[in-house]
Amino acid sequence: MADDHASLAALADLARAGFLIARQSLMQVNFEVHHIRDRTGYLRELFEQKIPRARTVEDDHAHDDQGDPDDLHGAERFAVQLTVGRALGHQRMPMRQVAQRRPSNRTRGLTTVRRGIRGRSPGVGRRGDMVNVGYTLLCEQSGPKQLVDHAVRAEAAGFDLLVVSDHYYPWLDSQGHSPYAWSVLGAVAHATGRAELMSFVTCPIRRYHPAVVAQKASTVGVLSDGRFTLGLGAGENLNEHVVGGWPHVQQRHEMFEEALQIIRPLLNGETLTFSGNHFDVPDAYVWDRPETPVPMAVAASGPQSATLAAEYGDGVIATEPDRRIVQLYDDAGGAGRRRYGQVAICYGPDEAECRKIVHDQFRWFGLGWKVNTDLPGPESFAAATQFVREDDVAQGISCGPDVDRHVEAFKAFVDAGFTDVAVIQVGADSQPMFLDWAQEQLLPRLREL
Repeated sequence: MADDHASLAALADLARAGFLIARQSLMQVNFEVHHIRDRTGYLRELFEQKIPRARTVEDDHAHDDQGDPDDLHGAERFAVQLTVGRALGHQRMPMRQVAQRRPSNRTRGLTTVRRGIRGRSPGVGRRGDMVNVGYTLLCEQSGPKQLVDHAVRAEAAGFDLLVVSDHYYPWLDSQGHSPYAWSVLGAVAHATGRAELMSFVTCPIRRYHPAVVAQKASTVGVLSDGRFTLGLGAGENLNEHVVGGWPHVQQRHEMFEEALQIIRPLLNGETLTFSGNHFDVPDAYVWDRPETPVPMAVAASGPQSATLAAEYGDGVIATEPDRRIVQLYDDAGGAGRRRYGQVAICYGPDEAECRKIVHDQFRWFGLGWKVNTDLPGPESFAAATQFVREDDVAQGISCGPDVDRHVEAFKAFVDAGFTDVAVIQVGADSQPMFLDWAQEQLLPRLREL
């Protein structure tokens, strides 16, 4: 009996202890709930008072000399946005972009460029009505030292424009290379002095954050004394999957437009605060920039991308001589700006050997971009093109010693309305021979178009 009483007493003590713990926990929860409500109300009030709308450049001009001690800037504004959004149960705040001017030039020692100022005017770099002839530094088929050497030779031969592909992988294993394009661009900028330079093209949505793209583009712009144009496109799974999954096409388009909204004001010398559905920029400013903002050209393949190119770019890029793309771009507001094209050829004294090289290294070219954007690696491109014949490739890429055939391939872009056309010479080993031949025979003919 005594043992039973002791057991009941112990159970009663345990129950009382549990009750006290539960009551204390409930009091703590009530305190936290009231604290969160108070904090949410405070943040809501702060948000409504301090951030009634996105600031404009004109707003910032009014405060440049006086300052506003109550104003929120940069990271503070961004932090309040995110905190209020989370406190109010929002998964994401609506997209908000705030572009501001930095303090006076005497304080920063830099030239501040206002929003809306583009890069070089459409006519800069063109020789009257003649088309600029470009040379492609194809990172997939040559190593970094060879690419710099080819760039120097191409400039000496008379090419007007040097464009650099930006890959992580080659299309096919047989191409055998893929150095970091931006290191190559820096070296080429230092080694050359006349030809324009261009990334052809860089994807700013996965491997590179758009704010970093703006920084390195501006750096190359400084190194090249204003000769650089930033070519941008939505990218391929081949190169972008190295940092994670490849988004659906609709998501890629959304990410690409946000990237353009970030890059443009940073190139123009503005401080940017940006919160989008895919990218966040709490506070960014590019310190080293060329005197004239780096121009942007945007790759297009249809109405949606052509509209983006006209809205955000100083030029449009296409890899097919499609007059429809040019017209779409013009209709969307791009008339009078530059149109960049690219044509692949394979010059050599033996046409049969040229056909073999093109089939070995460039047979992926005919798959079309809807396929090329989604295949994940060189082995996938090899499998997708296993039944492509030499004749199939040779129908789309001019091969051999006949200069007239190569001129006709180039002329298709001129007839479609392109202002700048870059030539790809397929095959790494043939580059020096091609550049000598181009200086003597090809370039004089292209100057006549």
